[in-house]
Amino acid sequence: MASKIITRFAPSPTGYLHIGGLRTALFNYLYAKRHNGEFLLRIEDTDMARNSKEAAEAIIESFKWVGLAHDREIVYQSERFPLYAQYIQKLLDEGKAYHCYMSKEELESKREEAQKQGKVWKYDNRYRDFSGTPPEGITPVVRIKAPLEGVIEFEDGVKGTMRINAKEIDDFVIARADGTPTYNFVVAVDDALMGVSDVIRGDDHVSNTPKQIVVYQALGFAIPRFFHVPMILNPEGKKLSKRDGAMGVMEYQKMGYLPQALLNFLVRLGWSHGDEEIFSLKELLEIFDPYTLNTAPSSYNQEKLLWLNQHYIKHTPARELLGLLGEFGVRGLEGYEGINASPEALDALFGELKDRSKTLVEFATQYNEILQAPIDYDPKLLKKLDSQGTEILNKLCATFPTLPTTSPSDVESALHAFSEANGLKIGQVMPLLRLGILGKGGGIAIGVAIFVLGVRECERRVRILLDSQGGKC
Repeated sequence: MASKIITRFAPSPTGYLHIGGLRTALFNYLYAKRHNGEFLLRIEDTDMARNSKEAAEAIIESFKWVGLAHDREIVYQSERFPLYAQYIQKLLDEGKAYHCYMSKEELESKREEAQKQGKVWKYDNRYRDFSGTPPEGITPVVRIKAPLEGVIEFEDGVKGTMRINAKEIDDFVIARADGTPTYNFVVAVDDALMGVSDVIRGDDHVSNTPKQIVVYQALGFAIPRFFHVPMILNPEGKKLSKRDGAMGVMEYQKMGYLPQALLNFLVRLGWSHGDEEIFSLKELLEIFDPYTLNTAPSSYNQEKLLWLNQHYIKHTPARELLGLLGEFGVRGLEGYEGINASPEALDALFGELKDRSKTLVEFATQYNEILQAPIDYDPKLLKKLDSQGTEILNKLCATFPTLPTTSPSDVESALHAFSEANGLKIGQVMPLLRLGILGKGGGIAIGVAIFVLGVRECERRVRILLDSQGGKC
């Protein structure tokens, strides 16, 4: 690249950052950082009536959570009104913009009239070269002089060459009657002053681009490169709703998703690299290219996200994972009296739970269920606790003190030996042992459970079960 790549993400704090916005930010971040450029953050908070301080803070929090660090200070548009006013005045002084005195009522009347005729009303430039006496009682808006003929053309990195007939663009408003600047004006000014070289954004902004080019040209600014990315749709091909996954980014954190899983998921919604599915941020910084973004909309797939999340859970070291689980009510093994709190015990337990957990919420739920003695029991398994089952558990109670605590496999071997010595099949022993220790069938390997919980705790739990069923140990 001949010039430095500078990209930006510019959310409006009228709502929380959703995943579509995060995907846009990710594409901008990857492109800039791959080329040793800058990734900037601008908060477009000019809508004073709808802005939310909490939403602005949540946007910044979301960036911290996923690890997309921005360069420079955050730009807040609400702090730049005097700057915008200078550029509006510059255009007025140069005759490239003018005051329009059409009243709000007249505008609405013209629009309604056109709508009845099945047409889209377009401003008729009546004040473009006005030199008479302005009508009384009307505070004017400022309109920019758009080209009256020719074609506005730009190369889109995703869509190719885009050509718009100048006649389709009217002299649009750049400053409202109260002096506040409009979206397309401030975006163009800010992108130019911030040195933005490339604009990657959703293709719902395609219609804004010609107007922004008019502003660039009027002010003599360089025009950036544009990439308009197709939207994320739900599995039915419709606009993504909150029910489908278009919720605030931090909601994904609360649901137990890892940030690297979410980023991996989002980068694949609209971009691919061969048949690969798993990408670390480091890998993406070596291969991402916005010129290979898909031209068709992508489809949100919840199962794919869960699959990726489990992949990253599996590949997160136990101690690191334990730290993440703290937010979901998990405390370390050392916090439980009599429990095996060794690193080996944590690795063994987490190894089992990683295979059974798609989210940190699922992981925490199962972890806490194992560490806390059962308060009720699987009714189907309780039926197995007949006289023979009671006898088996009583014998196990006597055997518990002799069980090895060196490893899960040693525990399993000892249980098989116990079964053989008593003329039993292992299938007769294990379900009863699970019932006493975990309160249910299935779940983690019983050898791991005993290795982690310790023989004393397991014996205590079995004794409680037998006492509750009148078959004392």
